[in-house]
This record gives sequence, C-alpha cells and structure tokens, in this order.
Amino acid sequence: MKKYTNTGSKDTRSGFGAGMTELGQKNENVVALCADLIGSLKFDDFKKNHPERFFQIGIAEANMIGIAAGLTIGGKIPFTGTFANFSTGRVYDQIRQSVAYSDKNVKICASHAGLTLGEDGATHQILEDIGLMKMLPGMTVINTCDYNQTKAATLALADHHGPAYLRFGRPVVPNFMPADEPFVIGKAIMLNEGTDVTIIATGHLVWEALVAAEALEAKGISAEVINIHTIKPLDEEAILKSVKKTGCVVTAEEHNIIGGLGESVSRTLVQNHLVPQEFVAVNDSFGESGTPDQLMEKYKLNNQAIVEAVERVIKRK
Repeated sequence: MKKYTNTGSKDTRSGFGAGMTELGQKNENVVALCADLIGSLKFDDFKKNHPERFFQIGIAEANMIGIAAGLTIGGKIPFTGTFANFSTGRVYDQIRQSVAYSDKNVKICASHAGLTLGEDGATHQILEDIGLMKMLPGMTVINTCDYNQTKAATLALADHHGPAYLRFGRPVVPNFMPADEPFVIGKAIMLNEGTDVTIIATGHLVWEALVAAEALEAKGISAEVINIHTIKPLDEEAILKSVKKTGCVVTAEEHNIIGGLGESVSRTLVQNHLVPQEFVAVNDSFGESGTPDQLMEKYKLNNQAIVEAVERVIKRK
C-alpha cells in the first residue's frame, strides 16, 4: 500500500487563500469579491496586494453574485467568497439565472462547508450544497481534500472557462497530497490500488478513506482508494475501471446521502456496470452544534464507518 503522510495539518480555506494570493500575482484579470468575511476566507493578502481588484460587498450575497456575473462581461475572472451556506442556498436564484443560465465565468468559492463547521450548528452546516450546485446545467463542482489540493484547484479554476463551485472547509485537517500533484478538473486521482473493494471519497473523507484502507489491509482486505475531487464532471472512466476489478464500492462524503457524490456514482453504476454500493454520508438529517470530531463520529463520517461499510458491501458481492 502506498503511504501518504500528513506533512502538517492545515485548514483547506488557507489553501484557497494561498491560491488567490498566487493568482493575484499571475493573472491581472482575476478579481475577488467577499461578503464581509475577509479573514474567514483568507482574502487578506489578496486585498492588501491588489486593493483595486478586491470588492468588499458586505452582507449582501445576492448582490455579490450579480456583480460577479457583470464583471465577467468585461473579461474579468471573479472569485466570490463566503460560507458555503450563503454561497449556495441563500443565493440559489441568482446563481441559476445570472451565472449558470447565462454561462458566466464566475468561480463560487465556499468555505465552512459540511458538519466540520462545528459549533455554529445546523443553520450554518450546509449538507446539501453539492446537490444544489451539481443540478445546475454547465456548473463544475469541486470538493477538495486538503490544503495543497485546495490551492491547486483554485489555480486551475482561473484557467477553466465557465461557472464553477469550489467547496472547502474550516477545520485543520491532514495535509497529505503532494504539493506538485497535478490538478486536472474532472480527473480522479488513484491513491491506493486494491482488488477487493473500491473506496471513492471526496473532501475531508479522503484522508479517512486512506486510514480505513490501512485498517482493512490489516484484516486482509485490499482496498482501492480513489480521490474524487471533481463531483461534476465525474470521472466515470476511473470509477468503472476500478469497480470492474473489485466488484463493489463504498462512497464517502461529508454531505447528505441525497444529492451528493454517492448518488452520482450510483447513476454511473446503474447505467454502465451495476455492483453493490454502500454509502458513508449524513443520513438525510441536519447537523447540530459540536466539535468537528464529535460530529464526524456521531454522524458516522470517519475511518471506522468506512471500514464497517466495506465489510457490509463485501458480503453483498
């Protein structure tokens, strides 16, 4: 089994901030818009170095999306930033009409996604945002796993034409993807080859999948681990190649079981190569206040839950 090492835990939102800092230096068409959350979105350096390309919109997220759509007409590449709950649910109509329907080159960047937002509770812990965004025609949806991958995704989006949603988080998590790992939108990354089960994970669950694979190896189960950073467009080729070898799959995500990665994988399997599937996801409920670790354990979004799901799905082969 290939070993991935935590080189020093960092928050994924800081990876976004580092990416924006680099884009500010490299691409004069990149502009940033923020809804009164400069520190939370790590926009500080971009604002300091490029004040003429930074727009503080205030607590007016719908207005921010409209302004961003307008900026694209003049050739600018706007990156909007606020919490995931406000980036999607609060402004869904504006995104649908002004960005997706109009095919505007807006990058909707969302921090504090999922349960790991923690103590702020259910009202802020959006678990349906991937579903909301992937249903919009033409919308690219990316969910990154660590600091390095978030930075790489941010840089890649500047070169990608079309509306996109980039989802990342608040907490400090293991930083394990190599800094020089190529980030290709729509292409999965094979982290560990295996023969008995395919584990397809996204976001914070990718590291948990690797930990689970080690535990499974000790049990004599060979797990293939795939990092799906792009939910849409989905790398169906990588998924099908893996499941045709292993014969079963577990999907793992910090999202509602309805509308997320697992459903996208299921559709692919039903249409192409049907195998047993188990889901590690929030089971159609809202979150609650608590520490990220407490919530991930209570809602069964950790490596132990992945191990248990693997043991269930293998019995169904």
